[in-house]
Amino acid sequence: MVYSTGNTTVDEATERVLAGEQLSRRDGLALIAQPVEDLAPAADYVRSEFGDDTVDACSIVNAKAGNCAEDCGFCAQSVHFDTGIDTYGLLDPEEILAAAKRAERDGAQRFGIVVAEKGIDREARPEEWDRVLEAIRLVRDETDVEVDGSLGILTEEEAEILVEEGLNHYNHNIETSPNFFPEIVDTHSFEDRVRTLEIAKEAGMDLCAGVILGMGESPTDRVDAAIALHDVGVSSVPVNVLNPVAGTELGEKLGDTADISTEEIVKTIAVYRFLHPDARVRLTGGREVNLDVDEQHLPFEAGADGILTGDYLTTHGNDAADDLDVIERAGMEPNMDANEFDPDEVRTRARSDERSDETDGDDEALEPDTAVGTATSKAGDPRNDRGEATNASD
Repeated sequence: MVYSTGNTTVDEATERVLAGEQLSRRDGLALIAQPVEDLAPAADYVRSEFGDDTVDACSIVNAKAGNCAEDCGFCAQSVHFDTGIDTYGLLDPEEILAAAKRAERDGAQRFGIVVAEKGIDREARPEEWDRVLEAIRLVRDETDVEVDGSLGILTEEEAEILVEEGLNHYNHNIETSPNFFPEIVDTHSFEDRVRTLEIAKEAGMDLCAGVILGMGESPTDRVDAAIALHDVGVSSVPVNVLNPVAGTELGEKLGDTADISTEEIVKTIAVYRFLHPDARVRLTGGREVNLDVDEQHLPFEAGADGILTGDYLTTHGNDAADDLDVIERAGMEPNMDANEFDPDEVRTRARSDERSDETDGDDEALEPDTAVGTATSKAGDPRNDRGEATNASD
């Protein structure tokens, strides 16, 4: 074997993965118990052997905010919790297109249209359904980004229509393991989420589905979630880290700190790489508040090769220039397969926006003209606000 850490468990797993073997739940449990200093570089080696040295960036728009009837314990948009976020109906297709163009300019390869509800429901709300389809067409025809959707639970007919309209990937996170899921959601089941993923895949969409770490789940739950994602056949695995929202069930239970350490985050990313050697393992919501500035690059040295840049659903994330710096520090490059862009232009524009904010002198300064600028919150400056880990690749 070419690569060796000196850790027998890690080295044997690496050799088996490189030989084309799919690791088991037992393997995942053994790996997540290993020291991070052995596990992380081995996972990064697996990534380099199965892929390249690029990081794939995606962005999202919160196309319909708040008033969701589901009771997901992490989510600021549920009607069951008083979190102070702005709520609004479905954005106009042109507004969604404008957000997609900002994301495209800032280097996103994929753009996700996200709605806050159990499902967009073609029969119950046909006007909304038609507007979503119009938005998909606009983004498909007027940008170079791939079009993704996070539209909730689907029927087979709805999935087939979305494929016909050009939706590339479908996001529907499973959030956690089958065992822990009932601890955070009562209004629908783990099986409901898995069935929607199966429907989307059967219709011809690639799947983007992942988890939220730090909700009180165990390392075993993290491994079980990864196994469930492999069983359904995902090509992109967004890994969110909980950023507890005041007023939500988990915000009240955990305070303002996720129940996970930096080391556990990095180890989980590494294990997900071992269990999903061909997928994009994507670092998404909550990373800015759960990883220090000098730790942001660590997951990309442990097998991660995807990132959600810009805003999340109700809070602001890193801007694209900051994320380019993180990618560079990890010794990687931005992916440009779908959307070729100039990283230097992104950085120059970000610096210009910062100077404009500094000289504006107005507490109601406009949002910078970047992919950041789609999140909304009533509770003061969203950049200082506590927010949730997004349920989209997020």
